[in-house]
Amino acid sequence: MYKDKRERVKEPEDQFKEKLIHINRVAKVVKGGRRFSFSALVAVGDGNGSVGLGYGKANEVAEAIRKGIMDAKNNMFQVAMAGNTIPYMITARVGAASVMMKPARPGTGIIAGGAVRAILETAGVRDIVAKNIGTKNQINSAKAAIHGLKSLRTPEDFADRRKASSTQKKKDPKDRRDRAKEPVGAAADAGDSATEENNE
Repeated sequence: MYKDKRERVKEPEDQFKEKLIHINRVAKVVKGGRRFSFSALVAVGDGNGSVGLGYGKANEVAEAIRKGIMDAKNNMFQVAMAGNTIPYMITARVGAASVMMKPARPGTGIIAGGAVRAILETAGVRDIVAKNIGTKNQINSAKAAIHGLKSLRTPEDFADRRKASSTQKKKDPKDRRDRAKEPVGAAADAGDSATEENNE
């Protein structure tokens, strides 16, 4: 009997971690009664510094989650990290939600809850202390955490910005000498009027 010896090609597994943060059921009152739909808030990350937040709506829960995952993958960005934590303390605010995130020593773990914890886990942050100071709304808390992670900068980024600003401030000494020779204010106006009278 013939045996097929061709090896099956293994499909690459999805490298992203997916965390379902919140599912909300929405009821719309119509003439015939109520129509129910679902919205899903999903966090997706590779566990190595990349994370994204997505929001999906559909008439079925599974379809809403799928849309949320696709939206999160389209919104992924790289988080500035210092080892397994963030470089410095930051507080981000979206609406009434205010999220404080503070770097922690190795071995501390993720001290956070709710939507913030899901985002930090998918991003690959392993040592951090976070607290939701404002409202407990899951959507705004997640958006505030994403806004804070996006605004983080590495020491190299700050060094590049300082270098760029210093180069802009440097001026050519020749230009300074030319500007010093130019008359300023009323003297310049008087000189212009004198040249006009001589020409007449």
